[in-house]
Amino acid sequence: MGRERAVALVSGGMDSSVTLAVAQREYEIAALHLRYGQRTEGREERAFHDLADYYGIATRLVVPMHHLSLIGGSSLTDRSIPVSAADLHARGVPSSYVPFRNASFLSVGVSWAEVLGASAVFIGAVEEDSSGYPDCRGEFFAAFERAAVAGTKPGTTIRIVAPVLHLSKEEIVRMAVSLGVPLRLTWSCYQREDRACGMCDSCALRLRGFQRAGVEDPIPYVTRPQYANT
Repeated sequence: MGRERAVALVSGGMDSSVTLAVAQREYEIAALHLRYGQRTEGREERAFHDLADYYGIATRLVVPMHHLSLIGGSSLTDRSIPVSAADLHARGVPSSYVPFRNASFLSVGVSWAEVLGASAVFIGAVEEDSSGYPDCRGEFFAAFERAAVAGTKPGTTIRIVAPVLHLSKEEIVRMAVSLGVPLRLTWSCYQREDRACGMCDSCALRLRGFQRAGVEDPIPYVTRPQYANT
């Protein structure tokens, strides 16, 4: 008997790469990536394939979901809305929030998992450092798991697993190092594909995690502000 299968949502960022590393230790992985018209979708897809190649994952799927860019409402998908400079003390939902994005992603993941006979869908969401995204909370994933049970064929059990949900970025960096995750292959910047800007929320959260962990971030940056004490 082979290992159970799981679908892993892999954006190409640091959190999803650590999630993938955790999942592949226990499951046979089918890797899923979503293109939704985000500013860096080409660079993120490259990171997805690089990570899947690194872990030897043959079963992979890239799904276009450009309805999210048509809906708009986010600085990640609407170029008329500027990407805000990092403010790690801000409260509320930031402009980079893509409305109900994780529900769309998980819907695809659960659909594919049901077809594959997979028993879990892994997602690299982080609650503590989620920048106020409402669809990165534990209660949302618990509710979605109940919906997946109710909405799939009888006898189907698909868990929603978010192994880094309650970790800080510093802890995620430390876990990545301990698991040998190839962080050089990942990409987190919201607005550039050549060198990370170092100034958006995603870059700031990532850099702060590396700086607090005392680890050098291996990807190139335009600028590397010090965020460790913020």
